[in-house]
Amino acid sequence: MQVVRITPRGYCYGVVDAMTMVRRAAQDPAMPRPIHVLGLIVHNRHAVAELDKWGVVHLDGQDRLSLLDQVASGTVIFTAHGVSPEVKERARARGLNVLDATCPDVTRTHDLIHQLVDEGKSIIYIGKKGHPEPEGAMGEAPPGRVQLVETEADLADLSLPADRPVAIVTQTTLSRWDTAALIERLRERYPQAEVHNEICMATQLRQEAAVNQADQCDLVIVVGDQRSNNSNRLVQVVQEVAHRPAYLVGTVEDIDPRWLAGKRTVGVTAGSSTPSQLTRQVIDFLESYMPDQIPVA
Repeated sequence: MQVVRITPRGYCYGVVDAMTMVRRAAQDPAMPRPIHVLGLIVHNRHAVAELDKWGVVHLDGQDRLSLLDQVASGTVIFTAHGVSPEVKERARARGLNVLDATCPDVTRTHDLIHQLVDEGKSIIYIGKKGHPEPEGAMGEAPPGRVQLVETEADLADLSLPADRPVAIVTQTTLSRWDTAALIERLRERYPQAEVHNEICMATQLRQEAAVNQADQCDLVIVVGDQRSNNSNRLVQVVQEVAHRPAYLVGTVEDIDPRWLAGKRTVGVTAGSSTPSQLTRQVIDFLESYMPDQIPVA
Protein backbone atom coordinates (compact mmCIF):
# COMPACT_ATOMS: atom_id res chain seq x y z
CA MET A 1 0.00 0.00 0.00
CA GLN A 2 1.39 3.42 -0.95
CA VAL A 3 1.02 5.95 1.86
CA VAL A 4 0.93 9.73 1.45
CA ARG A 5 2.04 11.27 4.73
CA ILE A 6 0.00 14.45 4.72
CA THR A 7 1.98 17.34 6.18
CA PRO A 8 1.49 19.21 8.45
CA ARG A 9 -0.35 16.85 10.79
CA GLY A 10 -0.51 16.00 14.48
CA TYR A 11 0.34 18.05 17.54
CA CYS A 12 0.15 21.83 17.35
CA TYR A 13 2.14 24.10 19.65
CA GLY A 14 -0.83 24.78 21.91
CA VAL A 15 -1.26 21.07 22.62
CA VAL A 16 2.47 20.55 23.18
CA ASP A 17 2.58 23.46 25.64
CA ALA A 18 -0.48 22.21 27.54
CA MET A 19 0.79 18.66 27.89
CA THR A 20 4.24 19.86 28.88
CA MET A 21 2.70 22.00 31.62
CA VAL A 22 0.79 19.03 33.06
CA ARG A 23 3.82 16.73 32.89
CA ARG A 24 6.09 19.25 34.62
CA ALA A 25 3.50 19.87 37.32
CA ALA A 26 3.22 16.14 37.96
CA GLN A 27 7.00 15.78 38.22
CA ASP A 28 7.43 18.78 40.54
CA PRO A 29 7.50 17.56 44.19
CA ALA A 30 6.73 21.09 45.37
CA MET A 31 3.46 21.27 43.40
CA PRO A 32 0.44 21.22 45.76
CA ARG A 33 -1.39 17.89 45.61
CA PRO A 34 -3.70 16.54 44.37
CA ILE A 35 -3.38 17.80 40.80
CA HIS A 36 -6.65 18.04 38.89
CA VAL A 37 -7.19 18.99 35.26
CA LEU A 38 -10.50 20.76 34.72
CA GLY A 39 -11.72 18.73 31.74
CA LEU A 40 -9.50 16.77 29.37
CA ILE A 41 -6.21 18.58 28.78
CA VAL A 42 -6.65 17.71 25.10
CA HIS A 43 -9.35 15.68 23.37
CA ASN A 44 -7.46 12.43 22.98
CA ARG A 45 -8.00 9.56 25.39
CA HIS A 46 -4.52 8.12 24.81
CA ALA A 47 -2.78 11.40 25.55
CA VAL A 48 -4.89 11.79 28.70
CA ALA A 49 -4.17 8.22 29.83
CA GLU A 50 -0.44 8.82 29.49
CA LEU A 51 -0.63 11.86 31.77
CA ASP A 52 -2.87 10.04 34.25
CA LYS A 53 0.02 7.63 34.86
CA TRP A 54 1.78 10.52 36.61
CA GLY A 55 -1.04 10.74 39.16
CA VAL A 56 -2.92 13.58 37.47
CA VAL A 57 -6.71 13.45 37.81
CA HIS A 58 -8.74 14.52 34.76
CA LEU A 59 -12.30 15.64 35.54
CA ASP A 60 -14.43 14.95 32.48
CA GLY A 61 -17.52 17.02 31.72
CA GLN A 62 -18.81 20.07 29.87
CA ASP A 63 -19.57 22.49 32.72
CA ARG A 64 -16.27 23.73 34.13
CA LEU A 65 -17.88 25.37 37.15
CA SER A 66 -19.50 22.09 38.19
CA LEU A 67 -16.21 20.25 37.69
CA LEU A 68 -14.46 22.80 39.88
CA ASP A 69 -16.78 21.89 42.75
CA GLN A 70 -15.03 18.49 42.83
CA VAL A 71 -11.67 20.11 43.63
CA ALA A 72 -11.30 20.79 47.35
CA SER A 73 -7.55 21.47 47.53
CA GLY A 74 -4.25 21.28 45.70
CA THR A 75 -3.67 22.34 42.11
CA VAL A 76 -6.16 22.84 39.29
CA ILE A 77 -5.05 23.06 35.66
CA PHE A 78 -7.19 24.76 33.02
CA THR A 79 -7.15 22.98 29.67
CA ALA A 80 -6.00 24.21 26.27
CA HIS A 81 -9.65 25.00 25.43
CA GLY A 82 -9.82 27.87 27.95
CA VAL A 83 -12.25 28.70 30.74
CA SER A 84 -14.47 31.63 31.60
CA PRO A 85 -13.39 34.44 33.96
CA GLU A 86 -15.94 33.13 36.47
CA VAL A 87 -14.12 29.79 36.66
CA LYS A 88 -10.78 31.52 37.21
CA GLU A 89 -12.16 33.76 39.93
CA ARG A 90 -13.84 30.92 41.79
CA ALA A 91 -10.70 28.76 41.69
CA ARG A 92 -8.56 31.53 43.16
CA ALA A 93 -11.20 32.45 45.74
CA ARG A 94 -11.10 28.87 47.00
CA GLY A 95 -7.35 29.08 47.49
CA LEU A 96 -6.43 26.57 44.80
CA ASN A 97 -3.07 26.65 43.10
CA VAL A 98 -3.94 27.50 39.48
CA LEU A 99 -2.06 26.62 36.28
CA ASP A 100 -3.51 27.91 33.01
CA ALA A 101 -2.75 25.83 29.89
CA THR A 102 -5.10 27.80 27.63
CA CYS A 103 -3.87 27.89 24.03
CA PRO A 104 -2.62 31.40 23.13
CA ASP A 105 -4.95 31.42 20.10
CA VAL A 106 -7.93 30.80 22.39
CA THR A 107 -6.74 33.50 24.77
CA ARG A 108 -6.65 35.93 21.87
CA THR A 109 -10.30 35.12 21.11
CA HIS A 110 -11.23 35.71 24.77
CA ASP A 111 -9.51 39.10 24.67
CA LEU A 112 -11.30 39.96 21.44
CA ILE A 113 -14.74 39.14 22.86
CA HIS A 114 -14.00 41.21 25.96
CA GLN A 115 -13.00 44.13 23.71
CA LEU A 116 -16.10 43.80 21.51
CA VAL A 117 -18.32 43.85 24.60
CA ASP A 118 -16.60 47.03 25.80
CA GLU A 119 -17.31 48.54 22.39
CA GLY A 120 -21.02 47.86 22.84
CA LYS A 121 -21.39 45.20 20.16
CA SER A 122 -23.68 42.19 20.02
CA ILE A 123 -21.64 39.08 19.26
CA ILE A 124 -22.50 36.03 17.17
CA TYR A 125 -20.12 33.19 18.03
CA ILE A 126 -19.80 30.43 15.44
CA GLY A 127 -18.87 27.29 17.33
CA LYS A 128 -19.75 23.75 18.32
CA LYS A 129 -22.47 23.34 20.93
CA GLY A 130 -21.31 21.45 24.01
CA HIS A 131 -17.63 22.05 23.29
CA PRO A 132 -15.58 23.59 26.11
CA GLU A 133 -14.01 26.30 23.93
CA PRO A 134 -17.28 28.19 23.28
CA GLU A 135 -18.21 27.80 26.96
CA GLY A 136 -15.07 29.61 28.04
CA ALA A 137 -15.08 32.22 25.29
CA MET A 138 -18.73 33.16 25.71
CA GLY A 139 -18.13 33.54 29.44
CA GLU A 140 -16.15 36.68 28.67
CA ALA A 141 -19.43 38.52 28.02
CA PRO A 142 -22.51 39.26 30.15
CA PRO A 143 -25.43 36.84 29.67
CA GLY A 144 -27.21 37.40 26.38
CA ARG A 145 -24.46 39.41 24.70
CA VAL A 146 -23.06 36.40 22.80
CA GLN A 147 -25.27 34.04 20.81
CA LEU A 148 -23.95 30.66 19.66
CA VAL A 149 -24.48 29.50 16.09
CA GLU A 150 -23.36 26.05 14.89
CA THR A 151 -25.40 25.49 11.71
CA GLU A 152 -27.59 27.50 9.35
CA ALA A 153 -30.62 26.11 11.19
CA ASP A 154 -29.57 28.14 14.25
CA LEU A 155 -29.89 31.42 12.36
CA ALA A 156 -33.68 31.38 12.76
CA ASP A 157 -33.28 31.68 16.54
CA LEU A 158 -31.05 34.75 16.44
CA SER A 159 -32.51 37.83 18.08
CA LEU A 160 -30.24 40.87 18.33
CA PRO A 161 -31.05 44.43 19.40
CA ALA A 162 -31.63 46.61 16.32
CA ASP A 163 -29.67 49.54 17.77
CA ARG A 164 -26.47 47.62 18.59
CA PRO A 165 -23.66 46.90 16.08
CA VAL A 166 -22.93 43.23 15.37
CA ALA A 167 -19.64 41.34 15.43
CA ILE A 168 -19.05 37.75 14.31
CA VAL A 169 -16.38 35.60 16.01
CA THR A 170 -15.43 31.97 15.37
CA GLN A 171 -14.15 29.00 17.36
CA THR A 172 -10.50 28.19 16.59
CA THR A 173 -10.97 24.56 15.45
CA LEU A 174 -13.74 24.76 12.86
CA SER A 175 -13.76 23.94 9.15
CA ARG A 176 -12.87 27.11 7.31
CA TRP A 177 -15.25 26.13 4.50
CA ASP A 178 -18.24 25.66 6.80
CA THR A 179 -17.36 28.86 8.62
CA ALA A 180 -17.16 30.82 5.37
CA ALA A 181 -20.62 29.60 4.36
CA LEU A 182 -22.13 30.56 7.73
CA ILE A 183 -20.47 33.97 7.66
CA GLU A 184 -21.91 34.57 4.20
CA ARG A 185 -25.43 33.78 5.44
CA LEU A 186 -24.95 36.03 8.47
CA ARG A 187 -23.71 38.94 6.38
CA GLU A 188 -26.81 38.66 4.22
CA ARG A 189 -28.82 39.26 7.38
CA TYR A 190 -26.39 41.71 9.04
CA PRO A 191 -24.60 43.49 6.15
CA GLN A 192 -22.64 45.79 8.47
CA ALA A 193 -21.42 42.99 10.74
CA GLU A 194 -17.76 43.06 11.73
CA VAL A 195 -16.18 39.65 11.04
CA HIS A 196 -13.32 38.14 13.07
CA ASN A 197 -12.29 34.73 11.74
CA GLU A 198 -10.42 33.17 14.67
CA ILE A 199 -9.73 29.73 13.19
CA CYS A 200 -6.15 29.12 14.26
CA MET A 201 -3.34 28.80 11.72
CA ALA A 202 -2.54 25.24 12.82
CA THR A 203 -6.12 24.18 12.08
CA GLN A 204 -6.19 25.97 8.73
CA LEU A 205 -2.87 24.54 7.58
CA ARG A 206 -3.87 20.97 8.48
CA GLN A 207 -7.21 21.31 6.71
CA GLU A 208 -5.70 22.85 3.58
CA ALA A 209 -2.97 20.19 3.45
CA ALA A 210 -5.54 17.39 3.83
CA VAL A 211 -7.66 18.80 1.01
CA ASN A 212 -4.76 19.54 -1.34
CA GLN A 213 -2.89 16.28 -0.79
CA ALA A 214 -6.05 14.14 -0.89
CA ASP A 215 -5.97 14.59 -4.66
CA GLN A 216 -3.13 12.04 -4.73
CA CYS A 217 -5.07 9.49 -2.69
CA ASP A 218 -7.82 6.93 -3.12
CA LEU A 219 -8.88 7.57 0.48
CA VAL A 220 -7.66 9.40 3.59
CA ILE A 221 -7.39 8.12 7.15
CA VAL A 222 -7.44 10.71 9.94
CA VAL A 223 -5.93 9.58 13.24
CA GLY A 224 -7.70 11.27 16.12
CA ASP A 225 -10.19 10.98 18.94
CA GLN A 226 -13.96 10.94 18.38
CA ARG A 227 -14.23 13.94 20.73
CA SER A 228 -11.59 15.97 18.91
CA ASN A 229 -13.38 18.68 16.95
CA ASN A 230 -10.39 19.44 14.74
CA SER A 231 -9.96 15.72 13.90
CA ASN A 232 -13.60 15.41 12.90
CA ARG A 233 -13.30 18.53 10.76
CA LEU A 234 -10.35 16.97 8.90
CA VAL A 235 -12.56 14.05 7.93
CA GLN A 236 -15.30 16.44 6.90
CA VAL A 237 -13.19 18.67 4.66
CA VAL A 238 -11.64 15.69 2.85
CA GLN A 239 -15.09 14.27 2.17
CA GLU A 240 -16.87 17.50 1.29
CA VAL A 241 -14.14 19.63 -0.28
CA ALA A 242 -11.67 17.12 -1.72
CA HIS A 243 -14.48 14.61 -2.50
CA ARG A 244 -12.46 11.63 -1.28
CA PRO A 245 -13.49 8.91 1.18
CA ALA A 246 -12.17 9.65 4.66
CA TYR A 247 -12.34 7.81 7.98
CA LEU A 248 -11.49 8.72 11.57
CA VAL A 249 -9.58 6.12 13.59
CA GLY A 250 -8.42 6.31 17.19
CA THR A 251 -5.72 3.64 16.71
CA VAL A 252 -4.54 1.23 14.04
CA GLU A 253 -6.99 -1.35 15.42
CA ASP A 254 -9.89 0.77 14.17
CA ILE A 255 -8.94 0.38 10.51
CA ASP A 256 -11.50 -1.71 8.62
CA PRO A 257 -9.79 -3.69 5.81
CA ARG A 258 -12.92 -3.26 3.70
CA TRP A 259 -12.09 0.45 3.39
CA LEU A 260 -8.90 -0.52 1.59
CA ALA A 261 -10.44 -2.90 -0.94
CA GLY A 262 -9.42 -1.83 -4.44
CA LYS A 263 -7.34 1.08 -3.10
CA ARG A 264 -3.66 1.62 -3.87
CA THR A 265 -2.83 4.99 -2.29
CA VAL A 266 -3.92 6.06 1.18
CA GLY A 267 -3.35 9.48 2.74
CA VAL A 268 -2.74 9.69 6.48
CA THR A 269 -3.12 12.79 8.60
CA ALA A 270 -3.83 13.41 12.30
CA GLY A 271 -5.66 15.84 14.51
CA SER A 272 -3.69 18.40 16.48
CA SER A 273 -4.20 16.46 19.74
CA THR A 274 -3.11 13.07 18.39
CA PRO A 275 0.08 11.48 19.83
CA SER A 276 2.59 10.91 17.04
CA GLN A 277 3.16 7.25 17.95
CA LEU A 278 -0.47 6.45 17.09
CA THR A 279 -0.06 7.99 13.64
CA ARG A 280 3.23 6.12 13.09
CA GLN A 281 1.51 2.82 13.90
CA VAL A 282 -1.17 3.53 11.30
CA ILE A 283 1.43 4.45 8.68
CA ASP A 284 3.53 1.34 9.42
CA PHE A 285 0.46 -0.89 9.14
CA LEU A 286 -0.59 0.56 5.81
CA GLU A 287 2.90 0.51 4.31
CA SER A 288 3.23 -3.20 5.10
CA TYR A 289 -0.24 -4.09 3.84
CA MET A 290 -0.48 -5.66 0.36
CA PRO A 291 -3.50 -4.32 -1.58
CA ASP A 292 -3.97 -7.64 -3.44
CA GLN A 293 -4.48 -9.40 -0.10
CA ILE A 294 -7.28 -7.11 1.09
CA PRO A 295 -10.64 -8.91 1.07
CA VAL A 296 -13.39 -7.29 -1.00
CA ALA A 297 -16.25 -8.64 1.13
